[in-house]
Amino acid sequence: MSETRTVQHKERTGRILVVDDEPVVCKSCARALTPEGYSVETTYSGREGIEKGVSGHFDVVVVDLKMAQVDGMQVLQNVKAAQPEVEVIVITGHSTVSTAVKAMKLGAIDYLPKPFTPDELVVVVSKAMEKRKLVAENQYLREELEEKFSFDGLIGQNKAMREVYKLVTKVAPTNTTVFIFGESGTGKELLAKAIHHNSARRHKQFLPADCSALVPTLLESELFGHVKGSFTGAITDKPGLFQLADGGTLFLDEIGNVSLEIQGKLLRVLEEGEFKAVGGTEYERVDVRLIVATNRNLEEMARQGSFREDLFYRINVFPISLPPLRERRDDIPLLVWHFLKSYRRQLGKDIKGFSQEVMDRLVSAPWPGNVRELKNMIERLAITADGKTIGVEHLPRSFSTAANGAVLPRTPESWEDLKEIKKRLRVAAVDQIEKSFLLQALERNDWNISKAARKAGLLNPNFHALMRKHGMKRPPR
Repeated sequence: MSETRTVQHKERTGRILVVDDEPVVCKSCARALTPEGYSVETTYSGREGIEKGVSGHFDVVVVDLKMAQVDGMQVLQNVKAAQPEVEVIVITGHSTVSTAVKAMKLGAIDYLPKPFTPDELVVVVSKAMEKRKLVAENQYLREELEEKFSFDGLIGQNKAMREVYKLVTKVAPTNTTVFIFGESGTGKELLAKAIHHNSARRHKQFLPADCSALVPTLLESELFGHVKGSFTGAITDKPGLFQLADGGTLFLDEIGNVSLEIQGKLLRVLEEGEFKAVGGTEYERVDVRLIVATNRNLEEMARQGSFREDLFYRINVFPISLPPLRERRDDIPLLVWHFLKSYRRQLGKDIKGFSQEVMDRLVSAPWPGNVRELKNMIERLAITADGKTIGVEHLPRSFSTAANGAVLPRTPESWEDLKEIKKRLRVAAVDQIEKSFLLQALERNDWNISKAARKAGLLNPNFHALMRKHGMKRPPR
């Protein structure tokens, strides 16, 4: 039967659970840690250690590796699966390099062989607490960064995005027509909303229209309205978006798909502030700020005659280019956490985050569908996740994984996509081979780095450099 004891100190700097089937070890740990200000709870049972460890009430779990019935490895695995943010320190009198490596791979932060001194325990626990606090601070900072580097729904701290924010700040207070250029899924409508919300028109309507969704006759009626009897089905007068947006902002997405006839009407609205409804005989005046967007090359279309040159120059007064996601990969973690926070709330799930491998794959993927595709992926992952951590097992099959860990969300759609994927595959393959090379060399030589370097034919500094590159450290003995 297990026994639990709680020893508390008036000053709490962290909550520690000690799991060891030797009461003397538990008592010694409590005596060493309590004066440091930690709240220490002990248990002599691995099974009870799992129950308490997964509760989320502790910052650090110190667990003996070799115990009857339920051993320390089981405790480690269960605690890290349920509470990835909890740091686990493995202690044992049966120290071997292989068990140290295995424990580290399963998520242990450190490895402490018996017998150990109180000072050694305090140092190891102190390091674990520092990391635990750092993780908590990072979570807070992620949320702070999301607020700091957001602009009316746009998320990003990348240099190109900061330039976009500066342009929005300058143009929003004016009535100037804004031309947004960017690939599909980059957030052009969000940018248009940001301009509207930072303008004097923010208390009036913001109306979006997708110019590629309707045939020309219906689009003309949608934009300018129609009068009763102007065409079959026009049984009443209907106001258009220009009338509804009077005093506000109208956003025309995919303007490159507009017919030449409608382009002429748009030019008159921009120059004269007036238009005729379909079937109407009189011009109507409106005060509308126009924001247009496209992913097509309007300048080239103007040269070819498929887009009016005079309209192009009229809307190209203040162009803003939105970068594709592949050019702002440093923003992907911010976007991922932003979307997860939203879907976690919508789905009522307590998802703490992503495994490092999943995050690495998300950051390295090409994302031809840009932010929209990333958002859809996070929604899917949030739905399929059945625990507190989203792992590689939750990634869909279409998110293909090569043997070397490289990610191919889909077959490349262009020569540029293909070149990027090939480059990433080469880098990933080399990294994987280097890691395997280092690990085998070290394990063959009992983690004697100098001996491993000599046997592998490398100078010590070069071998150390490779280890640093891949974050490999000799486990404690």
